[in-house]
Amino acid sequence: MEVILLEKIGTLGDIGTQVLVKPGFGRNYLIPKGKAVVANKKNIAIFEKRREELEARQNEKLDAAVVLAEQINALDITLERRASDTGKLFGSVSANDIVTVLKEHSITVEKASIKLPDGSIHTTGEHIVIITLHLEVEARLTLKITMSGPMEDADNKTH
Repeated sequence: MEVILLEKIGTLGDIGTQVLVKPGFGRNYLIPKGKAVVANKKNIAIFEKRREELEARQNEKLDAAVVLAEQINALDITLERRASDTGKLFGSVSANDIVTVLKEHSITVEKASIKLPDGSIHTTGEHIVIITLHLEVEARLTLKITMSGPMEDADNKTH
């Protein structure tokens, strides 16, 4: 199936590139998501009329991603988690936790854009989290995981 890309897509190409893709990929992903249209005479003519608009929209997305990356890069977030004496967390810090923390700073990112080593963080210390905001823009979030204070055992409390 031949399609015209309406935005830059990683390994496929830039805006306006006509590429041959597997029919399922085109029908089930590219076309429904508005990333491409079927390459026929009518769509080629429509695309040429809209090329400048699409390129401008792509540049706006890139500019917004750069601004967001600067905001994220400037953050220095510390999370307290229960951990053993060796620094191994009781549980882990996941992409969902990072999405929640960023929302507290009025920053919205998709869970899928967050890259964590081994899928989650399992130890205390400083960790760099990579967040893909655009094909050409990645943010680096500095995340410090510290051990929370001692947990009091409710059965051992004296009155």
